[in-house]
Amino acid sequence: MYYLCSIMLTVSALPTDLKQIAEKVNAGTRISDEEGLLLFEKASLGFVGSLANSIRERLHGDITYFNRNFHIEPTNVCVFSCNFCSYSRLYAHRDEGWELGMDQMLDIVKSYDGKPVTEVHIVGGVHPKMNLEFFAELLRKIKLHRPGLHIKGFTAVELDYMFRKAKMGNEEGMKYLQEAGLDSLPGGGAEIFHPEIREKICADKVGTEGWLHIHETAHQLGMQSNATMLYGHIEKYHHRIDHMKQLRELQDKTRGFNTFIPLKFRNKDNDMSGIPESTIVEDMKMYAVARIYLDNFPHLKAYWPMLGRQNAQLSLSFGVNDIDGTIDDTTKIYSMAGSEEQNPSMSTAQLVSLIKQVKRKPVERGTLYNVVRDYSKVDPDEIDTNPILS
Repeated sequence: MYYLCSIMLTVSALPTDLKQIAEKVNAGTRISDEEGLLLFEKASLGFVGSLANSIRERLHGDITYFNRNFHIEPTNVCVFSCNFCSYSRLYAHRDEGWELGMDQMLDIVKSYDGKPVTEVHIVGGVHPKMNLEFFAELLRKIKLHRPGLHIKGFTAVELDYMFRKAKMGNEEGMKYLQEAGLDSLPGGGAEIFHPEIREKICADKVGTEGWLHIHETAHQLGMQSNATMLYGHIEKYHHRIDHMKQLRELQDKTRGFNTFIPLKFRNKDNDMSGIPESTIVEDMKMYAVARIYLDNFPHLKAYWPMLGRQNAQLSLSFGVNDIDGTIDDTTKIYSMAGSEEQNPSMSTAQLVSLIKQVKRKPVERGTLYNVVRDYSKVDPDEIDTNPILS
């Protein structure tokens, strides 16, 4: 069984420094950067897991969110060359990649007509011919066809390139896409904020200041976004804390982030393939420390395709309260990046069952965490045979 029962902390038996952290967490008080680093370096997995689970249950009880979504990856052709990326193909080698036309992407949207999906997630490579106006027109056409579909689209890397090419500032560009139909932003492209690491793994794309400013601009316009961090490669623990510190500071200012998503580095078919991947123990510790440190983030998400289904279940005891959605990965972005799941798609019944197996309560959400349906009292076997539920 992958559900880890909460460990009762005997605070008096802890070392003084860990005891102080436990007391802060139990009191709902923010931990410092130094204390976050200490959790990575000295605390046991059981200790951080127990603290993270206590926060998770304080915020959400046993509720575990999922949504019904599908992905569109317009292209994997990209002008940037990130060392960790297994997905993209440089523009000079674009014949090895794919480029979807407007009609092809609209056909993907139309293939979900009559199905109860609530979100389309649009991200891809940075293609020099797919500019701001191209994507604005795509957004308009999607909204015209299905007005209620939430469009979560474009990493800060894509947006920065679009805006610069269109000779627009971030605010002008974001307003333009918002008026065209963009509803919220995903969190991709953050990688690791610290310049020491960023210079080595993704030096040629938008930097930390640019990433943060694009998200801040979106928040100021009333749009919400997600945040990510790519971990488990050449970074050290203090780089992770620095990354989360900058996110926590922006969240204090704007309150615009919905969720934090730690992304596990995968070493398949990329320029960093010689670096071993993190262990499942390290993965769970990452989730737990993130839940403890990011006290102003309402949600912590694990992408089940990248972790695998059983490890995603395990993460629900280490602070995670969201395992993403049904996902139809039509262009294989996950599998190309070394996903545990080679065909990442689950039905609603499968997701509900996955969550219930570890004694959590499955709740379908919209992109902005509005409750669509509570499945906690629904038998998964009933879902596929009942159109109202499936």
